[in-house]
Amino acid sequence: MKSIRLIVPLAAALFCAPLSAQNLKDFEKNVTEFTLTNGLHFIVLERHAAPVVSFHTYVDAGSVDDPKGRTGVAHMFEHMAFKGTPTLGGKNPVAEKLALAAVEKAYDALEAEKNRPGAPNEPKLKQLSETLDQAIEKAGEYVEPNLYPRIIEENGGVGMNASTSEDSTNYFYNFPANRIELWFYLESARFLNPMFREFYKERSVVREERRMRAESDPQGKLIEALLGSAIAAHPYRVPGVGWASDIENLRVADAREFYEKYYVPANMTIAIAGDVVPAKIKLLAETYFGRLPKKPLPTRVITDEPEQAGTHRVEIESPSQPIELIAYHRPDQNDKDDAVFDVIDGVLSSGRTSILYKTLVRDKQLALAAGAEATLPGGKYPGLFMFYLIPNQGHELAEVEKELFTVLENFKKEKVDAATLARVKTRTRAGLIHQLDSNAGLAQLLASYHVNYGDWRKLFTSLEDIEKVTADDVQRVAKQYFTPQNRTIALTVQPAEPTGAAK
Repeated sequence: MKSIRLIVPLAAALFCAPLSAQNLKDFEKNVTEFTLTNGLHFIVLERHAAPVVSFHTYVDAGSVDDPKGRTGVAHMFEHMAFKGTPTLGGKNPVAEKLALAAVEKAYDALEAEKNRPGAPNEPKLKQLSETLDQAIEKAGEYVEPNLYPRIIEENGGVGMNASTSEDSTNYFYNFPANRIELWFYLESARFLNPMFREFYKERSVVREERRMRAESDPQGKLIEALLGSAIAAHPYRVPGVGWASDIENLRVADAREFYEKYYVPANMTIAIAGDVVPAKIKLLAETYFGRLPKKPLPTRVITDEPEQAGTHRVEIESPSQPIELIAYHRPDQNDKDDAVFDVIDGVLSSGRTSILYKTLVRDKQLALAAGAEATLPGGKYPGLFMFYLIPNQGHELAEVEKELFTVLENFKKEKVDAATLARVKTRTRAGLIHQLDSNAGLAQLLASYHVNYGDWRKLFTSLEDIEKVTADDVQRVAKQYFTPQNRTIALTVQPAEPTGAAK
């Protein structure tokens, strides 16, 4: 979805020059923060350039928090959050509640037969399955399809969407400034009293998403193989969309339990940017979001990934274009060297001036594409720094892999020159400025930086951290982490011909 873009010079004025304490001080004048008594934190940025407002709700829970055997449930609740409330999206709340209870009762009976000792009775299974389908169809009669998003669109809302990552779940859209109170009502209502209607219909949608992202996509399969081989213990090894069998067996109770545990006010942050009056925003926040009951914060993932003791290698058969992924373990986003990894990413893979492009693609023409990803799959916990390689016609992955390792060895031996370092820092700064060009980008960044670093001001200091990175830092980190014992390789190979196939 495209966000509303405004011609606002504030971001460029603040960030094109080196960030000073005065810049931050000026920016802070337009930011108001407050926390409700239930723990929900708000960040409000006043920008009166146009009568529009961007809203971003950041929930500090993602697929990494999925319970074992229930992978995909964080994503499932994200879908449920668009289904409205008992009175918003349904034709008859009382009748619908009874119909949904009948669905769960029918599903319980079906599961009981499936799981009973010995082989299930197939005719009975068929009968129970038909009963479940009939119950689902009956419950669907009470639904006003897509009423929640339709209300938003009819009132000028644009860019409405949500996303579930490994580390978080995000909900966002933009509204005209004269519809602010409607946003407060709608957003608070879906988290105060969510309705788990059309759950099994949405479960099928999520299952199809997995089919498209991984099962029918060679790159998706390869990334799953990489994570599963590189990460032995931490939940980052599990695909964010979930495993097929887990998704197919998710129940309403699973999604409700996830919501009850993680969608607590103190685990949520809301950022609002645009044509607003902070005092009015605070009053509306207390009126609407103050209704959410205070609950304790959820427990966090406690599993630490053990140190890898040698190269891991995994192959996936695929008739598609050959691809190779090479990953190295790295620390989390709060590590002192986090900015160094970003600089390394920039030097090695950012644009046509990068080392990988010039060496593997332009000069030696071994690869159609070669690049890196500094953080995979998330940054809240220790993860991976990943390289990707796609060979050119007439060249094998083994050739490109060998050349990449040569590049990395040289990279560890020779310090990055000052001009390259300066260019990468400028490009990194420009990338952030681009995100700051819209209310939506600012709202997203304010919320995510507050949650991940404890303070949205990290927006400023992160660029200062990049500026402080030296050639010695780059060389030190490369030497420490880009080692064979810390490496995992995942690649596609052509399927083997069946035994006895014609030559």
